[in-house]
Amino acid sequence: MRFEGLILDFDGVLIESEYVGNKQIADYLTARGHPTTPEESMANFMGLSGDDFHGAIERWIGRALPDDFHAEREAEDRRVLEEGLQAVAGAVAFVASLPPHLPRAIASSSSTRWIRRHLDHLGLRDRFEPHIYSGSEHVARGKPAPDLYLHAAAAIGVPIDRIVIVEDSPVGAKGAVASGARVIGLVAGNHCLDGHGDRLAALGVHHVAESFDEVARLLFTSQN
Repeated sequence: MRFEGLILDFDGVLIESEYVGNKQIADYLTARGHPTTPEESMANFMGLSGDDFHGAIERWIGRALPDDFHAEREAEDRRVLEEGLQAVAGAVAFVASLPPHLPRAIASSSSTRWIRRHLDHLGLRDRFEPHIYSGSEHVARGKPAPDLYLHAAAAIGVPIDRIVIVEDSPVGAKGAVASGARVIGLVAGNHCLDGHGDRLAALGVHHVAESFDEVARLLFTSQN
């Protein structure tokens, strides 16, 4: 897999936020009279941001968002930002092992505030700054549009067809494939249930990796 730059998604790729976040959404909706499991939340909402995220929830429950939805989400975000989250297995060592001069970026549906705070918890912020990009802040169309990846590629100065993107969610994988990059679908996070890799493969990712060791082999063994 020849490449000259690397773009990583964040939630579910570097930190174990997907299951935690989707369980909070599921518990909240269930308590408001809309029974939802974490698995259903992940299937319907994972990888979305902004209006797309809110619209998906409204379609699921068949009504407008409850009045306290945003306050509850903000409270949960404050708690998680303060406490931090576990890294996906192997993520910290993988990032630390990257060649120092390899152009790289994070392209995520989350806010840059969220990404930077969790990178601080992991001790990895200096490995990506200033190339931290948010679908809700840097482009008009977030994932599953390819725009965020194209924006990140332009920012690090590498043509998109010479970049590898590592994604974990179907929404992200769809946009990554559409961008024209080489795409690795990562299923190392604890939110990746049976069949998750098959879903990513069906969307056209070039490889499915079950661990960061496998990602490293795909990237660097073929470079020799």
